Amino acid sequence: MSTEADFATIYEREFSYVWRTLQRLGVPRRDLEDVAHDVLVVAYRRRGDYDVSRPLRPWLFGIALRVVLEYRRGAHFSDEPLQRQDPPDLSRGAEEQLAADQGRRLVIEMLSRLDTDKRAVIILHDLDGEAMPQVALALGIPLNTAYSRLRLARADLAAEIRRLRVRRGET
Repeated sequence: MSTEADFATIYEREFSYVWRTLQRLGVPRRDLEDVAHDVLVVAYRRRGDYDVSRPLRPWLFGIALRVVLEYRRGAHFSDEPLQRQDPPDLSRGAEEQLAADQGRRLVIEMLSRLDTDKRAVIILHDLDGEAMPQVALALGIPLNTAYSRLRLARADLAAEIRRLRVRRGET
């Protein structure tokens, strides 16, 4: 990632990943584009720090997480409900699309109830499919801490699902 042309390619290829990551981390839809650009500007400035022998996405996730934490400290953050921003998939039927949309909204809502540390680990590992050593490296935490946060995040999500089922009368 040494040249501007290399970074331009990465920008185009990874913008949607950064967008989804920010959405999962709780950035309101009105600010997603601006914060995504902020993440990629930071990545550009820090491109010399990137170790090309390691996967790119966990490195971008770490930057995104720090940008989101800074964003939340600012006046921009509110508890606006998270909403999906992807265009609808027209290859699926309306009922199938509706069910998928509702499922995604539910997952994002449940993720928003986790504290940021747990949310970061579960997103990187369970949603992005990163190996735990990469998760720990991206977040700058010991591997055992990453495993502990993953276990706690999964337990918290399971408790949220149980509460939701009780509210819906599905016990």
